[in-house]
Amino acid sequence: MEAQVPGATLRLVFVLLFFFPALIPFFPAEAAPTLVTTLPGFDGDLPFRLETGYVTVDEENGAELFYYFIESDGDPRRDPVVLWLTGGDRCSVLSGLFFEIGPLKFIIEPYDQNGTVPRLQYHPYSWTKVASILFVDSPVGAGFSFSRNPNGYDVGDVSSSLQLKTFITKWFTEHPDYLANPFYVGGDSLGGKLVPFLAQKISEDIEAGSSPVINLKGYLVGNPATGESIDGESRVPFLHGMGIISDQLYETINEHCQAGKYLTPKNMLCAQAMEKFDILYDEISHPHVLYKKCFYVSPRPNSATIERKILKEEAGVLKSPPPRPPMDCQNYGNYLSYFWANNNITRETLGIRKGTKDEWVRCHDGDLPYSSDIMSSIKYHRNMTTRGYRALVYSGDHDAVIPFLGTQSWVRSLNFPIVDEWRAWHLDGQSAGFTVTYTNNLTFATIKGGGHTAPEYQPERCLSMFSRWIYGGPL
Repeated sequence: MEAQVPGATLRLVFVLLFFFPALIPFFPAEAAPTLVTTLPGFDGDLPFRLETGYVTVDEENGAELFYYFIESDGDPRRDPVVLWLTGGDRCSVLSGLFFEIGPLKFIIEPYDQNGTVPRLQYHPYSWTKVASILFVDSPVGAGFSFSRNPNGYDVGDVSSSLQLKTFITKWFTEHPDYLANPFYVGGDSLGGKLVPFLAQKISEDIEAGSSPVINLKGYLVGNPATGESIDGESRVPFLHGMGIISDQLYETINEHCQAGKYLTPKNMLCAQAMEKFDILYDEISHPHVLYKKCFYVSPRPNSATIERKILKEEAGVLKSPPPRPPMDCQNYGNYLSYFWANNNITRETLGIRKGTKDEWVRCHDGDLPYSSDIMSSIKYHRNMTTRGYRALVYSGDHDAVIPFLGTQSWVRSLNFPIVDEWRAWHLDGQSAGFTVTYTNNLTFATIKGGGHTAPEYQPERCLSMFSRWIYGGPL
């Protein structure tokens, strides 16, 4: 009779294997990066230069961040270099690479989980057309980043940003050929909350004369979180303007809820109104109000999948597959990413160290410790722009997660004089969005038809916006 393993024991083994990589074999620090010329699922050689590798950012705990560096299609020795941080709850930066601004994307087609990898195709609207991009799995625990000691996973906004500063310092030290290139920090959604803080810390090192001297020129954030209540509060006027909540409900909320306190009702009438609001809000696709509402493709480990993780040893087999969304869902590619990133050939090709990650997940959804200790990033936007650094803040105008109304509001609250009045910006003779430019080189722009995040829904418009801005031209 087969011995039964108690559930509590299984959970303990899972914790030891997944969260305590100190128990796995020792890995040499700062190993040489991997030059990747082909990728599983892509037909032929890659039409761009891809380097992957690890950088140690916490010596005490052995925490290492994994990165993908893709050179510009133009002139890599002169074109800007952009550090890119993706959003979500400890989400892998592969989301940014495959679904937003990178040169590859999944072919959306039926997938039968037969051991093959989902197919990839070239993305013609990649931002690597005009810049080299350093995609980083951050914070520790995201994507293929890992820590040997479990204490290394206990980070937050501030500590993970400082680790990224360490990452940048070490990466440029090992890649001095790029030091003269204009450098920008970029990110979207929750990643956008960290960008101005990180940029400020890099600028402080520059002012202190730290080596290497990085050629920081500015930063950009898309559909960015700030940590302020305005991120969520702006959903109320946004949904009213989009015809999702009624005039009557909008008026009731404004009458009985304290301005700026919609999400934390202080009285019964406000609470009842917000309950009605939440019901209506749940009827739509939050990332893009015009798209089909689909479930979130990022499963949490649970007792059922834990048992499969421990007992199923076939290398390269996905042990806790995410739920399969319909193919006409925008996030079907998210589903495919699990089968691609957990394939043994993929891991070997990317140079993933064996034993560092039992299973790649797109986002961790709160199963690792994290402190949201930057309560507001707005002051860092002010600090950076008043120091003379360039800034681009952009929003998809159909995003109901962090609506453009809230972003536009805090940008205005900086009280910078306007140098280029609100106007349309164009692509192929048609308006592609609207923009306003302030003193201190701060530009705010909307992307018509964009969602959360904008490049996923409007890649051509976003590439046009980015390429114009990164080279200092008007939108």
